[in-house]
Amino acid sequence: MLHIDMDAFFASAEQLTRPTLRGRPVLVGGIGGRGVVAGASYEARVYGARSAMPMHQARRLVGVNAVVVPPRGAVYGVLSGQVFDALRSRIPVLETLSFDEAFGEPAELAGATVARVHEFCEELRTVVRERTGLTASVGAGTGKQLAKIASGLAKPDGIRVVSPVEQQQLLAALPVRKLWGIGPVAEHKLRSLGIETVGAFAALPESEAVATLGGAVGAALHRLARGIDERPVAERAEAKQISAETTYETDIVTLAQLRPAIEAMAAAAHRRLLDDGRAARTVVLKLKKSDMSIVTRSFTLPYATEDLTTLSTAAQRSAIDPTELGPIRLVGVGYGGLSMVRQESLFPELDQAPVGADGGWEGGEHEPAAAPTGAAEPPEGQAAPALAIPLWHRGMDVEHPDYGHGWVQGGGYGVVTVRFETRSTGPGPARTFAADDPSLTRADPLRSLR
Repeated sequence: MLHIDMDAFFASAEQLTRPTLRGRPVLVGGIGGRGVVAGASYEARVYGARSAMPMHQARRLVGVNAVVVPPRGAVYGVLSGQVFDALRSRIPVLETLSFDEAFGEPAELAGATVARVHEFCEELRTVVRERTGLTASVGAGTGKQLAKIASGLAKPDGIRVVSPVEQQQLLAALPVRKLWGIGPVAEHKLRSLGIETVGAFAALPESEAVATLGGAVGAALHRLARGIDERPVAERAEAKQISAETTYETDIVTLAQLRPAIEAMAAAAHRRLLDDGRAARTVVLKLKKSDMSIVTRSFTLPYATEDLTTLSTAAQRSAIDPTELGPIRLVGVGYGGLSMVRQESLFPELDQAPVGADGGWEGGEHEPAAAPTGAAEPPEGQAAPALAIPLWHRGMDVEHPDYGHGWVQGGGYGVVTVRFETRSTGPGPARTFAADDPSLTRADPLRSLR
């Protein structure tokens, strides 16, 4: 079994199509105050930044050298398709897990030596790199669990083949959380029994594993801990809804507790949405009460979007005060109405406005974009001009008749700075324009793949 995982996929895609970013600490995600990191380059990870971290925390860790860009799902979708097409040229049946990872079980590797498996994995990585310009790490093992663990050990830009001889020793030393399917709640239950490693879990009698974690789940996890994994590779059907949910050990009893829980689940589901490559139009909030009854509410946008702030705000508008509903033990957020077609809102200031305590819109100023290096400052003693909603946003793809395709690096005080480059140009020049320059127009992000 093989597990192929692209290295820092979102950030690598940005570095590929925007060559100036190569070798720099790149953070992909929301730029606003509530933004979350969707992807971090390895240069950013050196500082401790990682996916799912609040953007303000990641920026603080990386410092002034951090480059923050919003996600471009359309670009990631095309590159993902190119990656999987390259893999299918060698592995006809792939089980894709997300934008950037998949399982494969090549028939030609049945009974192969470790050396031959390693050679095949290197061939796969070469095909992906030649066709896409991106790097992949590949793990190999006797089942999905071991292959996925192996690819994690191979990162970045490597190969790890776990032979049957060494698999039990490798599994036994891993923290129990590394086992596929062990989340925070299951980990807490096992820790309460003094079990912290996969080996210790495997040593439990199966009956005790079942009693601790539940019937089918406990038995399945116990088999995985013992290295028994017979799940086959199968093509996956397209999901109709993408969601995330969490059961809390202590019931949520106030709206102040519920708001951050919804925000966390909206961000978790958003990461899966980005992996999927589609945009969502319907946002569903799921609340399970302490009496096990379930309440769901949905909010449908007039367009499909992948913008986290818009989706999270829609989820917050469906919130019900626990003082009226009753104690809540589970919170989930789901995205439906999935589509490859994206459309921007005509009124983003309304769709993204923070939700007040009563569930309505809060008033507030829009934060202007930061001024680029070299941008004109207002004369001393004169206040900066009040800005309307900025025409240009950092990370936006643009086009100029003389300079070609580029992307917005920053703006403010009536000017915008654009870096003109694509996948094939190498690092390009930066030019500063008046914000209302008619020769500068918005562009299709896919043009950066040229």
